[in-house]
Amino acid sequence: MRVIAKKTLKEFWLKHGDVEDRLKAWHKEAEEAIWKTPQDIKKEYPTASFLQDNRVVFNIKGNHYRLIVKINYDYSIVWIRFIGTHAEYDKINALAI
Repeated sequence: MRVIAKKTLKEFWLKHGDVEDRLKAWHKEAEEAIWKTPQDIKKEYPTASFLQDNRVVFNIKGNHYRLIVKINYDYSIVWIRFIGTHAEYDKINALAI
């Protein structure tokens, strides 16, 4: 998968150093993945949540952080839409970002 944009993850882990290794690992796994359907993601990430419009919410570091991506399965592209703490996630509309 092509992940757009790692810069968003890097900016976040520079502020939240406790999650750097986990975000780097997620990025590497996503780039190496071949996700054709939500079921492919669920096999690797059983706690992932699936929303409308091909959005997926990943729990990062024991659900301390949330990562929302939008996926185009046909073109193998993953767009990072949001990364934040669980409390920040609770304040946003995951379908609108």
